[in-house]
Amino acid sequence: MQQQEASSRPQSSAYLNKLSLEIEKKLQRALASPSQRRNLLQELFADIALEVDDRAKDIILSRDEDAITPAEYGANGRLCFYDVLADYYIRSPDSGKPILDLIVQLWSQSFASHIFSLLFHKWLFEVQLDNAEVQLRYSSALVQGATNVFWMDIQSNTRCFQSLFQYLLDEVTLESTRLKKIPIQAQRDLYLLLSRFIFFYNSVEKIESFLKQCPVFPNSFLIGGPADILVIELADQLQKLKVEPVLLHYLSQVKILRGMELRMATSTRLKTCLYSFTSPGGPMYPTRAVRHAAWDALDFLFPVGRYPRHLISLFFRLLYPWYWPSSCWNFIVSCMKAVFYSLLRVIHSRWGKLREAKTA
Repeated sequence: MQQQEASSRPQSSAYLNKLSLEIEKKLQRALASPSQRRNLLQELFADIALEVDDRAKDIILSRDEDAITPAEYGANGRLCFYDVLADYYIRSPDSGKPILDLIVQLWSQSFASHIFSLLFHKWLFEVQLDNAEVQLRYSSALVQGATNVFWMDIQSNTRCFQSLFQYLLDEVTLESTRLKKIPIQAQRDLYLLLSRFIFFYNSVEKIESFLKQCPVFPNSFLIGGPADILVIELADQLQKLKVEPVLLHYLSQVKILRGMELRMATSTRLKTCLYSFTSPGGPMYPTRAVRHAAWDALDFLFPVGRYPRHLISLFFRLLYPWYWPSSCWNFIVSCMKAVFYSLLRVIHSRWGKLREAKTA
């Protein structure tokens, strides 16, 4: 048994070293082939973002203290190759140095920042970089790459990169010692980035702690405090969302903002954003489900003026006769569903009483 555990570590390290060599070779090919550069980098990005298959897991996962354990999986239970390699480059920085040097030479290329953020997001906060310019360059690439991969998750309504988000939130932003390793401008950019995606990755319970770690912004006297910054970024994010399930998810999560102390301008901005989703037609063209979710969030966050808002909305709906048939049909269907469910409740209640009478 001891021999088996002793051999697991070399086997895992050899496998990860082989992966690193393959990544290095593909980056070298991309550097040497300008015409194929984008395709090669895109293929490499797709490879490291893949979930680790069962055969590879048996090699990578072991009981030795340096190996990755199932407890270190991402928050959604996935283990991707970038998760494994990011940990490996902390334990073996020499293996990652050739890859990092090649990525630096490919900074301006598509998917270069994506690859850097996946492979070196932990390395950046564990090493000591004395050159402030290099530190800012790496930090900016991390934020840019993370932004791009998070948007990929939103566009596909998946959470393949949730472990990256959780690390940046839990281990960096909420851990001041790591956060202070990057320049203040990068700290601000990272805070804004996480503000836009904290609702998508189901981390609303950490908002209170997150707000306490807000870095100092030079124009804070104009935009307000940490809560205002969060809400401003959220409102801008909502305006950009085009995937209906994701937008519905955001609208359901946004109710956590109730009770926050916001500036009047910030509160109005959020209210206007939500109200823009309550009407059919341009420029948003929200679906019926989105409109109802927006109304629910708006009425929950801003109960004052609820009925006048609905009356004004109804008045404007009457100005567009082509919406009347669908509105009437949805109203009839809603009434029929309400009557049907009421009858079911009555039948269920009487059936329960009859059973109790028989048993008595």
